[in-house]
Amino acid sequence: METKGSHRSESESQDAALESNPVNYFHYKNKFLLESGEILPEITLAYHTFGSINEQMDNVVWVVHALTANSNPMEWWPGVVGKGCVIDPERHFIICANCLGSPYGSTNALSENPDTGRPYFHSFPMVTIRDIAKCHELLRLHLGIEKIRLLTGASMGGQQALEWTVMSPNAFEYSLLIATNAKHSPWGIAFNESQRLAIEADQTWLENRPDAGLKGLLAARSIALLSYRSSQGYNITQVDDEDKLDGFRVNSYQRYQGQKLVNRFNAYSYWTLSKAMDSHNIGRNRGGIESALSSIKAKTTILGIETDILFPLEEQQFLYRYIPNARLDVIHSDLGHDGFLTESTKVTQVIKGVMG
Repeated sequence: METKGSHRSESESQDAALESNPVNYFHYKNKFLLESGEILPEITLAYHTFGSINEQMDNVVWVVHALTANSNPMEWWPGVVGKGCVIDPERHFIICANCLGSPYGSTNALSENPDTGRPYFHSFPMVTIRDIAKCHELLRLHLGIEKIRLLTGASMGGQQALEWTVMSPNAFEYSLLIATNAKHSPWGIAFNESQRLAIEADQTWLENRPDAGLKGLLAARSIALLSYRSSQGYNITQVDDEDKLDGFRVNSYQRYQGQKLVNRFNAYSYWTLSKAMDSHNIGRNRGGIESALSSIKAKTTILGIETDILFPLEEQQFLYRYIPNARLDVIHSDLGHDGFLTESTKVTQVIKGVMG
């Protein structure tokens, strides 16, 4: 029963939901064979769940996060996931797992190697998008979920979601792939390599220490932001006094965004996950990209962003062309690729169209 003064704001309700849904951990104690042929002695996946599964077990929504996010979509996808949103814990059983290699609770380069008792540091093996999707599948089986009503992911999350729908075609009813592709492009790889060069330029990078490469990571994030945004976005939000000679608003903005990532991430995970993005090729060892896409059984919607320079619209049009019975939606955002995070109203309308 509510009493006077007990009403909560939407943000307070979201905070309460996060507090009542602490992170969970799935420990896979067997050896985990990576696509490269290397082996991790064991793996841990951090994951969150929100809401409850219904009697029919047909209300599961699995959200796959992008490069530097965590397993809390209510935290990084406001307006899309949360109470009263299109993906709602009062109606859906929401699952999001922190991907292998990320520092938010899953096995990564700073985790202890059980074979040595010390962190992996630079000995952490290469992981691919396919390896990460394989981890999601292990967690699905561990949780006993036979069917996922909606699988959705954007950017690197979309790469994982696409890989998973090919890997386990009967596990999904609907799939929403946002601002992603079938194979990472030379253009995308060039952006990632430029960011890794920035990390390499940091004199501390080759040292086995948790804070190695952080100055390089700051620069890497600044480079990345140029691919996540558009010229329109910068020219609208970073306008300066015409009389300025130096100290422009955008200078401090780039440094601020770089420092924000340094405060919550590490250079090892950034290196690992950017390499994983580069590896993405849905057709590898499957008879080619078109063959792999044609095997997808989920009712698939592809969402592109007109101003996205990192995952340009033609990449979503390619997915639409070869995934059976797919649908293509396109939205506009002045912020480019980051529109999947900032255009919550437009993304919500697309999701409503997916699930009815």
